[in-house]
Amino acid sequence: MRMMNVLQIIPTLLATAISCLTTTAAERPNILFIMSDDHTAQAVGAYATLLKDLDPTPNIDQIAAEGICFDNAFCTNAICTPSRACIITGQYNHINGVFDLGGKIEHDKQTLPKLMRSAGYQTAMIGKWHLKVEPNFDYYKVLPGQGKYFNTEFRIQGEKKWPKNLVKYPGSHSSDVITDATLDWFKNHRDADKPFFVCHQFKAPHDYFESHPRYDNYLADIDIPEPDSLWKKPDTWGSLATRGYKDELVPHIGTSIGRRNPRRSYAADLPVKFPNEFKWDYLDPELSNEQVKRLSYQAYLKKYLRCVKGVDDNMKRLVDYLKAAGLYDNTLIIYTGDQGFWLGEKDYQDKRWAYDQSERMPFIVRYPKAIPQGVRSDAIVENIDYPALMLDYAGVQPPAEMQGRSFRQICESGNEPDDWKQATYYRYWMHMAHHDNPGQMAIRTKSHKLIYFYGCNYAGNSLTPPAWELYDLTQDPNELNNVYDDPDHEVVRNHLKSQFAQLRRDIGDDGSHYPECEKIVQEFWDYDQADREKAIKISRAFLKKRKAELNSMKEKQK
Repeated sequence: MRMMNVLQIIPTLLATAISCLTTTAAERPNILFIMSDDHTAQAVGAYATLLKDLDPTPNIDQIAAEGICFDNAFCTNAICTPSRACIITGQYNHINGVFDLGGKIEHDKQTLPKLMRSAGYQTAMIGKWHLKVEPNFDYYKVLPGQGKYFNTEFRIQGEKKWPKNLVKYPGSHSSDVITDATLDWFKNHRDADKPFFVCHQFKAPHDYFESHPRYDNYLADIDIPEPDSLWKKPDTWGSLATRGYKDELVPHIGTSIGRRNPRRSYAADLPVKFPNEFKWDYLDPELSNEQVKRLSYQAYLKKYLRCVKGVDDNMKRLVDYLKAAGLYDNTLIIYTGDQGFWLGEKDYQDKRWAYDQSERMPFIVRYPKAIPQGVRSDAIVENIDYPALMLDYAGVQPPAEMQGRSFRQICESGNEPDDWKQATYYRYWMHMAHHDNPGQMAIRTKSHKLIYFYGCNYAGNSLTPPAWELYDLTQDPNELNNVYDDPDHEVVRNHLKSQFAQLRRDIGDDGSHYPECEKIVQEFWDYDQADREKAIKISRAFLKKRKAELNSMKEKQK
């Protein structure tokens, strides 16, 4: 029987080997996958946003000018570990099992580096890993957990079992030393007879932002432009889920730049985290709310963009080496972030929301042998598609369990296949963790976004008010006018709801992982008048609970 099993798998192994050889070694590019942590499209010059005149990323922009820039690239869960799990497996989080920051990829999972190794690529993972288990690469040098900005430490291969082999670099800054490590790999560990697949992953610009001292004066005398929504959100924005009954939850949903959220705001965090950097006591009652918000916004953006500047400068170091080594034009270079990030829009910080500021990712690809220069695409791509794209260029057929699909044709022609996806799926599971974001799911097309805030944890508890939001992106790209109840959008709404339900079925998010949570999802799905009345009661109950929590915090601080 054992011999029979071996004989049975031989054809499969041969088929895999043949598929890997359909593109010859000489034709297969090297692959350099560069990902920064929390680097949002709004802070990439190539995306021509509010910050474009500051020119924060000239080197990344040059890569974009020499390749293709995707305007509709999205993560499926805007938080670090789940997003990275999607990229490494090509699966949605309900399939790969990484729902939140505590998740990990089990060793028996089929992953991108395993497939690259089987295709004859030399693989290396350097920088932020954040997936807990030992990386399945030929070589790795990864940060413990989130890692530190200064005095960087790495977990490496060694005599001890993972994760006990640790090397330290006193005086280092993570962006510099991660780049040093990648350059060292190129110079001293690369096998020139093999194509390489290298994941170079910056910690920056993850909060709390800490840049190298050489950037202390960068933007020092510049007033960073402010988004209009930092100061005002129209009454048409949001829903019971994000505003509460009669706006009673506005201070408590989503952490803030200014004083809006009394539990957590950047204004409150700054003097605690960086007491030597700021002369202002943002908690000073003599300062108006407007003054505090403006001061903390400027500090937030400058600290963030200084980290971005460090990333971009180190991008130049990588590019310069590839050029000097004669590898630049035979290397598929990808630049992305692990999700988007809020830069003060709507007075929000961090990520997590299904709104575009955190759902959208920068995604840039350069490979002059096949990809024309200066192309932009509005095709919808998701982070689960990224591994399939890289495997395609490596000459490997993605396994059936990968849910993503290669978009090589789009990269090389700028055109979508007739059967290409027209919607993206989003789900954030970490209900009211860290930054006070409720549980939510969404479908986004090129023209509309439908968000369902079901508002509960995995066990169906800790409720915040459920509600729906619908945004017409053609008329309202900043997502400021919720038209869910607008009669003129009833047909679109009903169609999207039906499409949403079908998409959940197609991708396997059937609620079986957390059935108590799914009960809440289904209970408020129709959102009739009875559902809305229940949601109002939930809003009042949550407010009462939150006020009690805040009073308890104040008592402990006395």
